[in-house]
Amino acid sequence: MTAQVGIVLVSHSAEVAAAVTVLARGLAGGGATAPIAPAGGTPAGGLGTSSDLIVAAAHEVDRGAGVALLVDLGSAVLTVKALLAEEDELPEGARLVDAPFVEGAVAALVTASAGGDLDAVVAAASEAYTYRKE
Repeated sequence: MTAQVGIVLVSHSAEVAAAVTVLARGLAGGGATAPIAPAGGTPAGGLGTSSDLIVAAAHEVDRGAGVALLVDLGSAVLTVKALLAEEDELPEGARLVDAPFVEGAVAALVTASAGGDLDAVVAAASEAYTYRKE
């Protein structure tokens, strides 16, 4: 297996995380994409964030080149930061990405699918803040 950056989309809603995952795959140009997984809501299906779901998704997409975690709102940031502070919770090279959720997810997936390393994936996702819509 070739080392590749994995991506986890952390949302307070399972439906939002899943929908953005589908959207990113669809806009990534077709064909094979880097591994991407949603981690949304709580295990019971409610709104919120779940450390267990985030950890499981991160390990699912880990291909040895790091894992980029994109989040939707404030407490998701806090949950991911807490996991990053814990030793052995997330795969080595896991990183919280400061990026807009939808645009950042697409940019991250396109870059990772093209073979970009973790720094390139983080930069591409973060650059999505500068996308103008006017």
